[in-house]
Amino acid sequence: MMAKRKMSLGELASRMEITPSNLSILKTGKAKAIRFSTLTSICEILDCQPGDILEYRPAPQTDTTTQQNN
Repeated sequence: MMAKRKMSLGELASRMEITPSNLSILKTGKAKAIRFSTLTSICEILDCQPGDILEYRPAPQTDTTTQQNN
């Protein structure tokens, strides 16, 4: 979406008034959560909807089976 708007990470961060490193964490998917106010700000600046910038990724499956010794 940033590329479509021809906006750099630094420019978006500046307009949002957050650090480029914090925005980078969101962009790379390393954030565990995002505040609605942050999402709103991104969508307002990029003139988009949340679905345009968010992607659902299921958590990796883990084996929860335990073996018991009899």
